[in-house]
Amino acid sequence: MGLDLHIDGERWRAHLRRVVEAYPRLVPVVKGGGYGLGLGRLARRCAWLGADTVAVGTYEEVPDVTTRFDGDVLVMAPWRPGVRSYYDRRVIHTVGRVADLETLATDAPGTRVVVEGLTSMFRHGMRRDELTAAASWCARLRLEGLALHLPMVGDRRAEAESWVAALQASRLDTATMWVSHLDDAELAALHERRAGVDVRPRIGTALWLGDRGALSVCSTVLDVHAVARGQRVGYRQRAMPRAGSLLVVAGGTAHGVALEAPTPASTVRQRAVAVATGGLEASGLALSPFTVAGRRRWFAEPPHMQVSMLALPASVPPPPIGSAVDAQVRFTTTHFDAVAID
Repeated sequence: MGLDLHIDGERWRAHLRRVVEAYPRLVPVVKGGGYGLGLGRLARRCAWLGADTVAVGTYEEVPDVTTRFDGDVLVMAPWRPGVRSYYDRRVIHTVGRVADLETLATDAPGTRVVVEGLTSMFRHGMRRDELTAAASWCARLRLEGLALHLPMVGDRRAEAESWVAALQASRLDTATMWVSHLDDAELAALHERRAGVDVRPRIGTALWLGDRGALSVCSTVLDVHAVARGQRVGYRQRAMPRAGSLLVVAGGTAHGVALEAPTPASTVRQRAVAVATGGLEASGLALSPFTVAGRRRWFAEPPHMQVSMLALPASVPPPPIGSAVDAQVRFTTTHFDAVAID
């Protein structure tokens, strides 16, 4: 009776196996809300996949994973002095500053670390010319490799190769490179050109959400009301633009409904869509993620905490109370009431 995620288990598991076969030395990424599926569920699935290491986003996510997964855990957030730390033999820390390496080497020698390179993402990491300085401190730590978080566009393989060259020119005692956002063709090319490097691809979205056809989201219809044109409804007492039905369905802001990241708007078409969408919302119209009779329907007003109110025209018969309607949501920002795997 809520906003639920249903998974075609056989199809989803087959997809997971295909990804594991396509990416040797795969490191599954398990972070945030577990891509909508839950951290604990994904941690257990990593064990089923035979992974020896998983990657989490933050230190706060470590306990939820280590209690359900027996292998190593790489924390991708950069370690900082004063940040809650886990000097557990299973935890691998990401370090992106020479000063932080010095602190760890002094206070906790032998700690497992990866050195992060500052890629064209410009988020965290060291410059190429800092790797040699990092090597002197890594000698007192347990160095597990060089980590790269690459952008989603551009010549990522060429950038990865430039970092391999920098790694080999430095005195860092490792041949392992942990990489994010290289596809199978880019990884194959990197393996071919740099055969001596042990590449460990970190994959999250393409693994867990790569076959969207195996995942379906549905919302329960909680109430249906006949409304007249001009009738006022909801918290804000908006006038209904036309006669029809008012549907109350499960799923609101507490679930992440209608919450989304800013659009990248990197193409002319995307900018045009963003402008059109913004214009509609400015006039009080917003398209919901809920589908009724084959079409996404308009919000009657912004979603409430746990439910949404939808405007349905009189020409469309309303679904009965207790029935399910489909929803299109962003999994990384959605909290489901229930997740069922067939």
